[in-house]
Amino acid sequence: MYPSNLSSVLAMALLASTTLPAASALAQAWPSKPVRMIVPFPPGGSTDIFGRLAAEALTRQLGVPVVVDNRGGAGGNIGAALAARAPADGYTISMFTVAQSIAPSVMKLDFDPAKDFTPITLIARLPSILLVHPSLPVRNVKELLALMKKRPGALNYASTGPGTSPHMLMEMFLLMSGTKATHIAYKGASPAMVDQLGGMVEMGFTTGIGPSLDAARTGKLRAIAVSTAERYAALPDVPSVAEGGVPGFDGSSWQGLVAPAGLPKDILARLNAETVKWIQSPEGRERIAQQGGNPGANSPEAFGQFIQEEIARWGKVARAANVRTN
Repeated sequence: MYPSNLSSVLAMALLASTTLPAASALAQAWPSKPVRMIVPFPPGGSTDIFGRLAAEALTRQLGVPVVVDNRGGAGGNIGAALAARAPADGYTISMFTVAQSIAPSVMKLDFDPAKDFTPITLIARLPSILLVHPSLPVRNVKELLALMKKRPGALNYASTGPGTSPHMLMEMFLLMSGTKATHIAYKGASPAMVDQLGGMVEMGFTTGIGPSLDAARTGKLRAIAVSTAERYAALPDVPSVAEGGVPGFDGSSWQGLVAPAGLPKDILARLNAETVKWIQSPEGRERIAQQGGNPGANSPEAFGQFIQEEIARWGKVARAANVRTN
């Protein structure tokens, strides 16, 4: 009986050894604990708003809390660097914006936006509005260009800081139209808007949400164009810059979702599927539109290609306009 019993024990041990990894993998199935979403900007801005909308939806769909962690500073690059260094285990994801596609061309970074992240999906594109003060005698892009060519460098434009999206959009506008203007940089959107409303600066691009959209709708500032090739649903009567007289002009702010480089393919597929599901749902589309965005929702490969194209686009603008922040 001893050999028989020994054979039984060995058989049971072998069975256990083959089933334990499967049981362990099942117990470790992702996600089994809260997921951190790094938002590389302070609370209240567009990135924070879209991040919280996505986190709320993913919390419902993944069955675990997706917790927003605001890590602002250095134009979004402190939070981005933190996300790049996090483990690629699916428990850290991050919002990723146009700021990170501009950054490598205008400043020194300790991470590579093109290599240190796994793209998940584009969440939304946000058209910017070209606003002018009502005292400026122009009602469209052609009239603005005529005035700028008549008075080279005399007009001032506001931005939210050197190398930011509003700054780079205007630099692209000036390069493509062959005009000149004087840059007035502010430390954020609020002070820039205050001075533009007060007439201290005559014009500027600003993301089409909140106070800027209200100013355009009420006539406190005159909206003469939107930055994207397509018109903006919130201001359907305002033409694009390309329609107005600068052919080929197309630029926007945008919000996307990434993870550290090396994210396992099964986790990536799940994150993409769940985020796209929310973006394409009636609720998702409505909530994104309420915040001034055009829904994204693409594959990781398509989002990765988009990021590469944005890095190349803003690199050309930065070099041509000699924009550096450090």
